[in-house]
Amino acid sequence: MPRMKKIPQRMCLGCRQMKNKKELIRVVRTPELEIILDKTGKKPGRGAYICPNLDCFSKAVKGNRLQQALKHQIPEGVVEELRRELVED
Repeated sequence: MPRMKKIPQRMCLGCRQMKNKKELIRVVRTPELEIILDKTGKKPGRGAYICPNLDCFSKAVKGNRLQQALKHQIPEGVVEELRRELVED
């Protein structure tokens, strides 16, 4: 009997639902304290996951969930830049 392959699960910071890791977008705080969207999921640093929609992104930012998950203060300019990148995709 073939073994079931484990699929990594992560929780979206906006809607708080567990989803497959590949369905979510990773936001990363790099070792240089830069905050960026990681579409590949491979960049080094502390990561947090959100659904690829603005509603979940807004909830994560408004509730300070993103800042708590990344353990770093996020400037408003960076939030707007992340929002623009999310809309472009």
